[in-house]
Formats: sequence, structure tokens, C-alpha cells
Amino acid sequence: MPGRIPPAFIDELLARTDIVEVIGSRIELKRSGQNHKGLCPFHGEKTPSFNVNATKQFYYCFGCQASGHALRFLMEYEHLDFPSAVEMLAGQAGLEVPREAMDARAEARQRRRKSILDVLAQADAYFREQLRRHPNRARVVDYLKGRGISGEIARDFGIGFAPPGMRNLQAALQKSNEDRDLLIAAGLVREDGDRSYELFRDRVMFPVRNLRGQVIAFGGRIMGDGQPKYLNSPETEVFRKGSELYALYDARRSGHLDRLLVVEGYMDVVGLAQAGIRNSVATLGTATTSDHIERLFNQVPEVVFCFDGDTAGNNAAWKALQLALPAMEDGRSARFLFLPDGEDPDSLVRAEGAEGFNARLDQATPLADVLFDHLSQGKSLRDPAARAALAKDAAALLHTLPTGVYRELLWRRLGEQTGLEPEHLTQLHWTREPPRPEPERGPTRPARRRHPAADKVGATLIRYPELVDELHTEHLRRFETSEVTVFISDLAGIILADESTSPRLLLRQITDESQRRWLEVQLQAERLLPADAMRAEFRASVERLVGEMESYEKQRHKQSLIDVPIDQMDEDEKKLVRRMHGSPDDDVPF
Repeated sequence: MPGRIPPAFIDELLARTDIVEVIGSRIELKRSGQNHKGLCPFHGEKTPSFNVNATKQFYYCFGCQASGHALRFLMEYEHLDFPSAVEMLAGQAGLEVPREAMDARAEARQRRRKSILDVLAQADAYFREQLRRHPNRARVVDYLKGRGISGEIARDFGIGFAPPGMRNLQAALQKSNEDRDLLIAAGLVREDGDRSYELFRDRVMFPVRNLRGQVIAFGGRIMGDGQPKYLNSPETEVFRKGSELYALYDARRSGHLDRLLVVEGYMDVVGLAQAGIRNSVATLGTATTSDHIERLFNQVPEVVFCFDGDTAGNNAAWKALQLALPAMEDGRSARFLFLPDGEDPDSLVRAEGAEGFNARLDQATPLADVLFDHLSQGKSLRDPAARAALAKDAAALLHTLPTGVYRELLWRRLGEQTGLEPEHLTQLHWTREPPRPEPERGPTRPARRRHPAADKVGATLIRYPELVDELHTEHLRRFETSEVTVFISDLAGIILADESTSPRLLLRQITDESQRRWLEVQLQAERLLPADAMRAEFRASVERLVGEMESYEKQRHKQSLIDVPIDQMDEDEKKLVRRMHGSPDDDVPF
């Protein structure tokens, strides 16, 4: 089982790497003084603002603030996780990546996840094979052709078929009790007393892939009448419904993205792809979540949400808008496309073609217009009371925006509509705390005492999860022993177990609410440092924290010896007492 990559190897790898060569082989760079410049690959721009510093081996974009070393660039540009980026860079440098032994718990967790992913991959192959070979395949093919889906698109999206029956998949894949347990853990089989049955039966199957292309879940659509129309995998150890997006992996493979379209169903995504529109994704049987929004904006600067034009669609759009506000950093754009009554993206693109549908996308309503139209609906702004109500409702939402130009522009717009100066509006105490879910009942840890050194390590780790490689097993074991530092150990465990490198997605897994809120605040205070400087600073912070812990433990041990009789001390403790009294060892006769 692959273990941890030694930090010393990362340093050596980066020292042997020319960041200009790595980035210049992927985008066009031109020398500008001591730096190189080009168009940023992470956001759409016409004037180069992307700088690569060969001396510091560091890149920085003045437009979207993307920054980092060669490994970070590969992770973002090639959509790789940290180990895969190291493997790619090492291969180019002709180096073999060494691995250290993993912690037993981390190794068991990783082995379990791999086994579940393996059985999901086998199920994916089985469903695709059934679409090609099953006696009832003609009915499925006719259904897909009736929806305008070609064999090429079905192949590209890995569409398959789950035949009727309770034990087809089990008969094909289950060879032992361990296989049965994995099928259950993967969400493919359910138990009912002494019998088990398969979740997906007589449905068109859509595999859900993570950003590495691994199948982590399925969606199944019924071909005739019946409910539910769509059936989704339950949440498992490798799948969290509120974080994943169907076809995000496929959209990224289609080429350079500058915009993503969020639709409701699998068939909408596939139907748009059939028309040549390959940049759509779908939520997985849930409303849009803040995790979805963070994941979307990690990929592109512009997101278009597509909803029905009815009351339900307007309500869904309003919820998505409120969740999007905290993510609206400068350089990001969110817009909303409301469809005509009775239409969905699949039917509309078949009626109007890709050109007509893309024209609708280009005319989608900006977030700011939806916000103010919704809040002013039914209000006569000639009435001071109505303007006051608008100011109160809007201010509570605008306070959730990140600091920046976009936030200031929306405050100015609110000022224009209410007749109040923006600075007066921002000073009024009309903020509201967004509702939070009730904490789960059960034993909880007491509130953690703050400690500057521990806080520094935790705040840096949540901003830069890849720095988890700087923490040795001995560090984590030590941090587990103190209520002041245990949160660092918990956070490191979450990072090591998770496929994502997004800090906000990692935050969602922290169960201690007060700790999660504190870390959220730290994300807002991110500082820009070159990657090598950040790594060095993190190492120093860890060493400082460990040193303070050791010093504290020694002091406690000294204190504990005060009342211990000399004849009950071992030799080391006797020497410690001698030093406490300032006496050389041979001057104190015991």
C-alpha cells in the first residue's frame, strides 16, 4: 500500500524543476523583464496577468490570485491530486517517488476505500456490458434513441443498463462474504432481514465519477412510468451527495472551461452533450449546496444555474443565490437561466439547437439582477417604508459577500434604489447569521482552549491541505494527546482520507462546530507567500509547537516530582530533581 511521500523528496523535486519549463509547455509565456507572462489558464482574460518567476520558482495571477509552485500548477491545470502531481513531475525529472510507511489506521482506511472503488468499477463494467449484451437491450436502446442519444454519447458517458431482478449484480460479482459486504458498503445492495436485494433494477444507469475519473456512485433512470423517476446511490465512504456533481469529470475532459452550466437531471447533461454543449453538470438528487458552489468556482470563473420558470424553479434559484453570495469573489460571475414553461434543457436544445440554447445562456440574468428583482418584487419604491424594507432585506445578504469590488458595487446599487448612501447602509446593524443545522446529539468535546502556536499550524493546514505531508506520524500522535492540538490531528486525518484538495469541502467534514467556524474565519485571512516560504514557515510552526509541548510536558513532570519521595524516583527523575535545584549530579548524595 503506497505510503506518505517524504517531505525531503518534495524539496529535492522542486529544486530540480524549472517552473518556467513546466508551465511554458502548457501555455504560451513571454519574457517580461526577469519574469515570464501569459494569459492565465485559470480564468478568462484578454490581457496577460499571469506571472511566472524563475528565480523564486513561483507563479501568481494578478487577476484571479491563483498562485503556487510547479506542483500546485500541475494539480490545478491537469486536475490532479497531490500524489499524482508528484508522480508526473518526478517522471519528467527521471526520479522514482519514495514512500514512507503509513499509519496503520490511515492504511486500513485507504485499503477499505480502494476496495469499495474497485467493486464500483466492476459494477460499472457490468452495467455497460448489459447494455451491449442483455436480451432486453433493444428496449433500452430504443429509449435512448427516442431521447435523441447516440451510441457515441452513451459510450462517452458510460451509460449502462441494470436488468430486472433482485440478484443479477450479486451473481456476477459476489464470490465471498467479503464481496457481499463491499457491495453493501458501495450502496449497490441492501439488506432486508435475512435477504439482500439490489438497489438498481430495470433502469438506465449513469455512473457518477469523481475528479480523478473513478466511479463513486450511480444514478438510475426508469424508462417508463413509475416513481422515483431517478434513483441515486446512498451516501457511502467514497460518495457524499451534497459535494459531488454529475459529469464534472466529463466537462473537464472536454477542453478548457470558462463556464459551467448547472442543470437538474442526468438526461439534461447527456442531451446537451448530444447537441455539442459539453460544459453542463447536474446535482445528484439534492438542491444546490455551498459545497457544490465552491467546487464549481474552483473549476471556472462563471457559473450559470438553469431552473424551470415556475414557482419551484424560482424558489430553487433563490436558495442557490443565497448560497452563492459568500463565494462571489472578484473575478467570479453567477447567472441564472429560467426556462419556458414545460421545457427542460434536453427538450429545449432539441427544439432550438445548440446555437439557440447558447444564445439563451449568453442572455442569462446576472445574480445581482435576480437578487434585487426578488427583494423588490411587490414593493413600490416610492414608499419610504418599502425602501426601508428593501434595505433591511438586502443588507443582510450583502454582508455575506466577500470583501472586494463586487461587494462595493452591490452596496452602491442598493444605495441607488433606496436613496441612502452606501456607507450609511453598511454601518446599519442589519446583518443576520445564516441558519445552521442543529448539532448531532451525543458526546461532544469541550470547547478547545486557544493556543497561538497550535492555531498557526491549524490555520495554515486548512488553507494549504497539501502541507499535511510535512506532518510525521510522531507529530500526529503527539497532537492527539492534548485537547489544545487534537484538532490538528483530526484535520490531518480528514485531508489524508479525502480525494479533494478544496479547503471548503474539507471544512464540511469537521464535526466540531466551534472549530469549523474558527477555521472558516482563517480562510478569509489567507496570506500570499511563495510556496517554498509557506512550506518552510509551516515546518517552523510545527517544530515550535512540538517544542512548546515538550517543554510544557517536562515542566508538568517536574511539578509532579515535588511531592514524590526520593526513594520512589528512578535515576532519570533523580537527575532531573538535581538540575531543578541547580546542583551537579555528583554534589548531591542520595
